[in-house]
Amino acid sequence: MYTTNAFKTPFDFDFSKIAGEFKFPVVNVETVVETGRKNFAAMTTVSTAAVEAMKTIAQRQGDMVRAAMEDFSKHGSEVLAAASIEEKAAKQIDFAKKSYDLAIANTKELAELVTKSQTDAFEALNARIAELTEEVKAAIAAKK
Repeated sequence: MYTTNAFKTPFDFDFSKIAGEFKFPVVNVETVVETGRKNFAAMTTVSTAAVEAMKTIAQRQGDMVRAAMEDFSKHGSEVLAAASIEEKAAKQIDFAKKSYDLAIANTKELAELVTKSQTDAFEALNARIAELTEEVKAAIAAKK
């Protein structure tokens, strides 16, 4: 008759005896969870700020396009109302210069909005990374 004690596989051993021989580090689960919560909160704050910045930039671009279309419509009426070819050409040249200057100003404004939003996001992330670094240093110092 075949008995279970007669044959032992290489997997027949007591894990508790083997684990007892090793010194595993103790992990404070509360600390890990709290660190994850803080990281998640920081990422949520940064993501929310990024979405708000994108909304602001898109709204500002919409305002710029709307204003440009109004100016273009007004310019068309002024050109049609001009008495001479020379006056029409002068109005078109003035409009082209005004449009160019406005495009440069608008581009600069949008670039500043993007730069500010990115700077704010990086500052928030850097603050969390600095805080996390201090938490890790404190945890290491506590183990010594």
